[in-house]
Amino acid sequence: MIRFENISKQNSHRILFFEASASLNRGEKVGLVGPNGAGKTTLFRMITGEEAPDEGQVAIEKQVSIGYFNQDVGEMSGRSAVAEVMDGAGPVSVVAAELAELEVAMCDPDRAGDMEAIIARYGEVQARFEELGGYELEGRAREVLAGLSFSQEMMDMDVGALSGGWKMRVALGRILLMRPDAMLLDEPSNHLDLESLIWLEEFLKEYEGALLMTSHDREFLNRIVTKIVEIDGGSLTSYSGDYAFYERQRALNEKQQQAQFERQQAMLAKELKFIERFKARASHATQVQSRVKKLDKIERFEPPKRRQTVSFDFPPAPRSGDDVVVMKNVHKGYGSRTIYQGLDFMIRRKERWCVMGVNGAGKSTLLKLVAGSTEPDEGTVAVGGSVRMGYFSQHAMELLDGDSTVFESLEGSFPQAGQGSLRSLAGCFGFSGDDVEKKCRVLSGGEKARLVMATMLFNPPNFLVLDEPTNHLDLDTKEMLISALAAYEGTMLFVSHDRRFLATLSNRVLELTPEGIHQYGGGYTEYVARTGQEAPGLHK
Repeated sequence: MIRFENISKQNSHRILFFEASASLNRGEKVGLVGPNGAGKTTLFRMITGEEAPDEGQVAIEKQVSIGYFNQDVGEMSGRSAVAEVMDGAGPVSVVAAELAELEVAMCDPDRAGDMEAIIARYGEVQARFEELGGYELEGRAREVLAGLSFSQEMMDMDVGALSGGWKMRVALGRILLMRPDAMLLDEPSNHLDLESLIWLEEFLKEYEGALLMTSHDREFLNRIVTKIVEIDGGSLTSYSGDYAFYERQRALNEKQQQAQFERQQAMLAKELKFIERFKARASHATQVQSRVKKLDKIERFEPPKRRQTVSFDFPPAPRSGDDVVVMKNVHKGYGSRTIYQGLDFMIRRKERWCVMGVNGAGKSTLLKLVAGSTEPDEGTVAVGGSVRMGYFSQHAMELLDGDSTVFESLEGSFPQAGQGSLRSLAGCFGFSGDDVEKKCRVLSGGEKARLVMATMLFNPPNFLVLDEPTNHLDLDTKEMLISALAAYEGTMLFVSHDRRFLATLSNRVLELTPEGIHQYGGGYTEYVARTGQEAPGLHK
């Protein structure tokens, strides 16, 4: 359906692809993986024709419709969310637009002389609209938006009034409603809450076209894809299986390649030793020449290319008191909307609470109350003795000084720390070499999140309050963070839509629902087993 045939592509001085080949076949669901900057987005852009390979070709079967979702949604305003989604539905949206124009024309007294022709054309267009399933289109568009957590009120709002994250969902909804032959999704799981993520998962499982997507959510990839295409060192390598299979297979391949390389190195060393020892002896001249020729012809094995993986070890945090947070009879509302009414909640030392609830249930509000960045309308929030809190929120990323470099930002936070330890900290969070000299204003969302996280964790708090800490993190950084937090000995309260993060790190669940607030002993995995649902907004 779509084939990359010996493509080469250079981006300024960087070689992204060199004589690389891969294919996307009908009905395949493929995960595209590779380190940041490897060329994943460039590959998408070559399929859509926005970029061309320097050499080789991208061959696409005729008449194949392609839908492409990326993070750059552009300007949207002047139409409702539902109209914007319907506009992406392919041929039927063109017919719908003409139908709307003809309806206006039929009501225009200045066009009374053309009425017969207008009515005749209206009949033709209406028949075509019906044939394309146009009358079900609005219902389907609303269904998709509901799956992406839009309320009916938001569906009919001007899309220009929505935040960037919700506009992303509208752009994603356009592609999903279109149901093209091939769908290209670049990070569709960003900006989605857990309910939307699970709905999208089911939608994509049932989608019959070809799918090529990137995602930083390994659970999401594992449940959808049946093939992985990896970009690494200019090559495209295909693995038949999900992301977990790819990880195992890649590790096995690396092990085999390392063993092969070591065996050959040992053999070469032995041969060179023989040549060196006997090269001056006439009696061994023939043997020496024979071995020199043999070595010249041998194809040398390369050692496996090691991906840079970093780990972060928490310095031990001071011990807090046993009662970390006590909330009593807390009331909180915004305007006429009540969020909490008489909430009693306690966090004890070493508990790791994950907070679950649909959009608007009050998850971030709870974290803000605990962190002291908002006050209750009534009741008390008491933080216990010797508690040193670290609070990560999306807002913290906006507070970075744009004129400071990454290193200056760390140095400003920790003036007593040595350069070596700060560079080591920066490296753990993905800022190696010249990256520490980047100005904060040019950092991507993921880089800002990593910098805020590094600043928070260097002088470790004994109580972490984390609001969607993995939102902008790539797979490798996310794994590093999960491993580090798994070894962390303090107390945690967090909100996340990443199921691996939830399952690995929680040992308590606080569920916020319209019917009330429920507390569960045991972590997210036990919560799923007990309730039969992966998120509060889903009922099986």
